Amino acid sequence: MVQVGWVVRLALPEGSGLATFAVLVVAEIAVPVWAERAAVTTWHPHHIAERYGLFTLIVLGESITAATGAVHASLDTHAALGDLAALVVGGILTVFALWWLYFAQNAPQRLTTLRVALLWGYGHYFVFASAAAVGAGLALNVSHATGHGHLSDHAAAAAYTVPVAVFIALVWLLHHPTPVRPDTADIVHPVAVAAILAATFTPSPVLVTGILAALLIAAKLSLSARGTTKAGTAQAPRTSP
Repeated sequence: MVQVGWVVRLALPEGSGLATFAVLVVAEIAVPVWAERAAVTTWHPHHIAERYGLFTLIVLGESITAATGAVHASLDTHAALGDLAALVVGGILTVFALWWLYFAQNAPQRLTTLRVALLWGYGHYFVFASAAAVGAGLALNVSHATGHGHLSDHAAAAAYTVPVAVFIALVWLLHHPTPVRPDTADIVHPVAVAAILAATFTPSPVLVTGILAALLIAAKLSLSARGTTKAGTAQAPRTSP
């Protein structure tokens, strides 16, 4: 029925285009929820996680491509190489950190119920959007550094730091249930998000963001190693004297 609506929309007056488009988009998005209420479709958590993961990887790769094109174009200008180097290093650190953070999650283990799966799947609209915005923000900052931008320093910085913070926050929220008693691992992500947003007001926001993202990974690895050590110590058999 929704497909018929798209065809009928072609015959409607031009003034109703935006409104009907919005209604049909909402209908398209609501179809899986409505259809699953009648009979649950058999699906494999690992396959679903793999499909979404591959698309996330593609979007992050496009961010690198966009930044590469912007840097290549800026080499024909009189931009300071030091500023460009900071943007390149910060951008690479950020994208690889986002890649690691996403694929370090155990998505199949999270997809246990239809409700969680739908929330996880629809939440990826914003994951994809923020990942794409990271590349656009990086390219914008390259243009800003070469004098081709028309935004203020803070506005250009926010175009990069905000999408990075949103991506990190969403990846954590979608893959981890709300803890009853938050531990150190639950606090690390909000602190990192706040620090990245604060990087908007630093002299080199892209580089600082990349460093903060790398520090987040280091903190997670350290906490993971500490937890593994404690678990091994607790399970070790006690030897009698």
